[in-house]
Amino acid sequence: MTLKLRLTIMQFLQFFVWGSWLLTIGAYWFQTKQWSGTEFGAIFSTMGIASLFMPAISGIIADRWINAEKLYAFYHLMGAAILCYVPQVNDPKVMFWVMLLNMIFYMPTISLSISVSYSTMNAAGLNVIKDYPPIRVWGTVGFIAALWTTSLAGFETSAAQFYVASAVSLVLAIYGFFMPACPPHQKSANATLWQNLGLDAFSLFKDFNMALFFLFAMLLGAALQLTNAYGDTFLHDFAAIDAYKNSLAVTHPAVILSISQISETLFIITIPFFLRNFGIKNVMIMSMLAWVLRFGLLAFGDPAGGLWMIVLSCIVYGMAFDFFNISGSLFVETQVQPRMRASAQGLFMMMCNGFGAFFGSVLSGIMIDRFFMIDGHYHWQGIWLSFAGYSLVVMILFLFLFKKPANEHAYTAGK
Repeated sequence: MTLKLRLTIMQFLQFFVWGSWLLTIGAYWFQTKQWSGTEFGAIFSTMGIASLFMPAISGIIADRWINAEKLYAFYHLMGAAILCYVPQVNDPKVMFWVMLLNMIFYMPTISLSISVSYSTMNAAGLNVIKDYPPIRVWGTVGFIAALWTTSLAGFETSAAQFYVASAVSLVLAIYGFFMPACPPHQKSANATLWQNLGLDAFSLFKDFNMALFFLFAMLLGAALQLTNAYGDTFLHDFAAIDAYKNSLAVTHPAVILSISQISETLFIITIPFFLRNFGIKNVMIMSMLAWVLRFGLLAFGDPAGGLWMIVLSCIVYGMAFDFFNISGSLFVETQVQPRMRASAQGLFMMMCNGFGAFFGSVLSGIMIDRFFMIDGHYHWQGIWLSFAGYSLVVMILFLFLFKKPANEHAYTAGK
């Protein structure tokens, strides 16, 4: 089996685990359990809380002490056990702690999967900028496959979605133990205590442009969690309206939302082209503009005559996600030395899926309950327009503050 195929399978399974429940837990929460929006915001904040420290700590461990692929496999083994327990939880407060534990083990596997990919590809002499996106696209295919499995099996409002995720996580744990070895880097005799502890990746904040990049990673991480948390239940809410209740978007919303991931697969493949022709800064600006369009289209869409807006918002999502998250990981790869690869990717994950997800989830839950709950119903147009305005402000700030990196040729030359 070739290295590219092995990495492809790893990416597919990695995001199948997440896709089995991420977009449908809202339907399970609101439709089946009938728990509150504020409590749900707290649940979605668990990935943010876990990402505040676990990806960075795991990156340090992988760079200094334990093979990255073994650490990766162990985390998925623990995640499989926790996901299998989730359906037994009947208290939203207990659910918070169980999902937090699950996220503590899952979130670092995202950055570790990137580190394993980059490390093994570099060792094999492959071109990361050119060859990684076509491999990573299969992660999105896995996410789509999981969404369709959950939706078509009738698991969108069922606890069965967590059993599916648990089974796949177990398979991935076993698979991970047999991935190519990614040993820790040898410690230098002249290394400082800071470097020996694996904390030198935090020195990236000394560079103003890198510090700005991590700040905007946090701000866009908040936008990502908003669409993940509320997209599915937004469509489910149309079931209360007779004109929409039997439409495909309401009966199988996960299928409609999976268009986002289909779009993601297409945009991932175009990343080398856009980086080569437009450079990293312009690609990231395109991502932010796409977030504005994503939320704006959802604000005016509906499952009938406005279905085209919902579908178009899903298509735009592919650019919104890929052009910052995937390009961002490539940007980090070109800015750091190999000895801090895993910890730098963990730092990126900490800012995006850590601080960004945490503040985005908690604040949006509070804001929605306080300002957009009218007569017991969510005012979705106001919710989506507020998110669109937020994304527009982030884009304008990035346009004027972030500078093109000195090694822009690394992208324009496709290296």
